[in-house]
Amino acid sequence: MTRPSLPGRIFFIALTALLTLFVASAGAVTTGGAPTPSGSPPPPSSPVGAPTTAPSAGTLTLNSAETTPRKSFYFGFRFPRVSYTISSSQPQNDLKIEVINDAGEVIKTFYRNDVAPDLPNSIRWDGTTNEGKPAPNGHYSFQIGPQTTEAPAARRATQSSAPLSLDFDFYGYAFPILGAHEYSLSAGRFGAGRSGHTHQGQDTMAACGTPLIAARGGIVQYAGYQGAAGNYIVIDGKGTSYDFMYAHLAEPTPLQAGETVRTGQPIGLVGDTGDASGCHLHFEMWAAPGWYEGGSPIDPLGYLQKWDAYS
Repeated sequence: MTRPSLPGRIFFIALTALLTLFVASAGAVTTGGAPTPSGSPPPPSSPVGAPTTAPSAGTLTLNSAETTPRKSFYFGFRFPRVSYTISSSQPQNDLKIEVINDAGEVIKTFYRNDVAPDLPNSIRWDGTTNEGKPAPNGHYSFQIGPQTTEAPAARRATQSSAPLSLDFDFYGYAFPILGAHEYSLSAGRFGAGRSGHTHQGQDTMAACGTPLIAARGGIVQYAGYQGAAGNYIVIDGKGTSYDFMYAHLAEPTPLQAGETVRTGQPIGLVGDTGDASGCHLHFEMWAAPGWYEGGSPIDPLGYLQKWDAYS
């Protein structure tokens, strides 16, 4: 492996600092991406709780409700969180807070017992269903109501002027390039001919120095340098059978094998290291059992275009 020179390391530290500021200001406030190159783990999901055996609640109204961020990613740095305050005709109320999709289906349920009115409460959702699986892409909302099945969900308080925001978007993957880009649809396509082999990924052209983020969080499987790939990193995706490889990074990634990385977390910068012809990201997806573990590369273009459309 070729180690960067001292000036190169200083240069990369400076770029990493700039990348931190860029991500924090441009994306972290409105999305679930990580705000730092090596962000600490996010607060955990709220405990589910358990319904009481004899639920009781008064007539409920919502005084306030705010959901942040409005766009989140599975295994991202910021989970969707609703902060709310209720009013009630009773001093104690047994509540259920549900995550529902656009079809009205319940994806996740949280239970809170003996909730007093006019006090702030919050629920944080990690993106998993009641069955423990990653929720699919979609538009979701929090619904707050009593545990008693015959009673309606809490309604907006008529005297309240505070805006209610209960809905948000949730996605499993993020597009990995934070900047202008163009797909290579000829020699850079998956399966294009190479000397002695075929191209195993999709090339996407972007200016050198453009920030790169993890399309899916997980565990760093490998980070290093190879003559053809240049600086590259492989991530074993969390909650999916895919591994993800990012090549031709401008400098070695600051992440190390075995580290946890979050969806949307910075992993490096677009470069032209290795045998790259021009600045671009070479991106590979490997099916189970994984990258050089018996798995096979698949064409990632359709996935990239899908993530690109909503990221």
